[in-house]
Amino acid sequence: MPKMKTKSAAKKRFKITGTGKVLSAAAGKRHGMIKRSNKFIRNARGTMVLAEPDGKKVIKNFLPNGL
Repeated sequence: MPKMKTKSAAKKRFKITGTGKVLSAAAGKRHGMIKRSNKFIRNARGTMVLAEPDGKKVIKNFLPNGL
């Protein structure tokens, strides 16, 4: 059985916290900021914790060995 490899794209996009939650950058801030509200832009700063089911999928499929 070959080794389970971590996906390189996932290494760059996600981080696992000490308690096992998955952090990712907020979505929707690549372009088109002029039409977004100031509240949306402000709330989308920094990182956010993924929902529990999504975090489990990311760890199982893309980050089997953690980071």
